[in-house]
Amino acid sequence: MNLVVGVGLRANTPYAELRALVDSALEEAGPGTVQLIVTVTNKEAQLRRLADDLKAELRAIPPSELAEQPVPNPSGHVEHLAGTPSVAEAAVLAAGAELLIPKRRSANATAAVGRLPAPGYAPADRDVVSRVIAERRDVRRGFLNLPIDNALLTRVLESAHRAPSVGLSQPWDFLVIRDLAARRKVHDLATAQRDAFAASLPDDRRARFDGLKIEAILDTPVNIAVTCDPGRGGRHVLGRHADPRTTWFSAAIAIQNLWLAARAEGLGVGWVSFFEPADVANVLDLPAHIELVGYLCVGYVEEFAAAPELVRSGWAKRRPLEWAIHHEEWGRRDASIVDDAIHAGQNAVPATGQRVRVIVGGDPTHLNQAEALVVDLGPDRPQADFGVLWRPARTPAEAVEFGVEIARDLALQGVGHLVVQLAEPSERAEALARGLKVGASACGLTHSSA
Repeated sequence: MNLVVGVGLRANTPYAELRALVDSALEEAGPGTVQLIVTVTNKEAQLRRLADDLKAELRAIPPSELAEQPVPNPSGHVEHLAGTPSVAEAAVLAAGAELLIPKRRSANATAAVGRLPAPGYAPADRDVVSRVIAERRDVRRGFLNLPIDNALLTRVLESAHRAPSVGLSQPWDFLVIRDLAARRKVHDLATAQRDAFAASLPDDRRARFDGLKIEAILDTPVNIAVTCDPGRGGRHVLGRHADPRTTWFSAAIAIQNLWLAARAEGLGVGWVSFFEPADVANVLDLPAHIELVGYLCVGYVEEFAAAPELVRSGWAKRRPLEWAIHHEEWGRRDASIVDDAIHAGQNAVPATGQRVRVIVGGDPTHLNQAEALVVDLGPDRPQADFGVLWRPARTPAEAVEFGVEIARDLALQGVGHLVVQLAEPSERAEALARGLKVGASACGLTHSSA
């Protein structure tokens, strides 16, 4: 346990008295190592010997900063003399520690002990972590015809293998594929699915999709199939019994570790999802109990782009962080989603892009048109279909919010015009339709009613 000792003392306090007070407080705190001695400015000289004896850093904090700390045992007398209601306790709190032992008094001094959190990285190291996260890219273009050193690839896979997993079950395996014939078979599967997806798109969206590259299966020297064994660890895996999905979540985290480690090594990674996992499993001759989670193309690249390809191409935009943060309960954000949308709509820049018909309260029979999107308001989850959004709003106000969110999310996916159609005459359906129009205006989308 890393400890901090806050000290307040009068001038000419005997060292023996100070040391006895601090030792008593530390004994009460229990085993630990003193990392910091903290006091108010201009008291450092009196505490130098104590810091040296305890092999701790000595730090002084101005009274104005100490006065901001919510100490549990304030003193008006101390505040009058020192400018803070408590030097010892405030010093512990100002150092970023949890107050463990409130202040103890001797004739001339006070001491309090706090528990410091485990240290983070130095600023330069934090910047490197943030950088590799920010610069990770799903790469599909610009791969070089260069081999990957086995030692480097092992380092990347070691990072993936260090991922956290439910119950330490480590359900992943990594199938490294260099064989060109096998990769051609997987490439054929991806090509067929690409054609099927293109055929499902509206004309304007299909034209934009035609310019996107979806895989680099044959362009990279290495493909890696990341698999999951749902039963690894046997029956009693800690943490899995209530939510079996944690097994697949674990494998996905391993992929993220691999991706970040590869970026740090200068390797590009592209995740290919344009195929049925069972078809790829057949090509790779995976055992029946093993499931494919991710198929990755790995290699050196010409460059790492400043922004994701889907952003650069105009296919989609990144969702702002503030849209994703709720406080204490769902829907409680720093600002009202509706008020924020209305305000944004006053300065919205007109958007261009595909046309989507949003059918509120409709059913899947409306999906015979590629531009249709159905919003199901019913209480029961419908069958999975990406053409149907399930939004069981509990109140009309929540329905408005859902409508705003749908419109904003569609705008991020390149939609430029919404046609809102009510298939269910209900208060919630009408509220969601209102939210769609507010959200569309906020994002510069044109909108109309069918």
